[in-house]
Amino acid sequence: MRKGKTMGKLKTKKGVAKRFRLTKKGKIKYAPCGKSHLLSGKEPERLRRLRRPDIVEAKKDIKYLKRMLPYG
Repeated sequence: MRKGKTMGKLKTKKGVAKRFRLTKKGKIKYAPCGKSHLLSGKEPERLRRLRRPDIVEAKKDIKYLKRMLPYG
């Protein structure tokens, strides 16, 4: 038998885990959308910009996403 009760594990939202990653400094980075099809109609400059990962800026979204990724 166990002595005392331990706190249960927190569940990670897997959909969020697939789309977002935490950086070493704790920021949340993601790949912007719009890179899967109809690429010929988009400007090369725009496609280069979409290649780079983006950082979530809104404080409300950061708080929400960090709750979804408890073990980052």
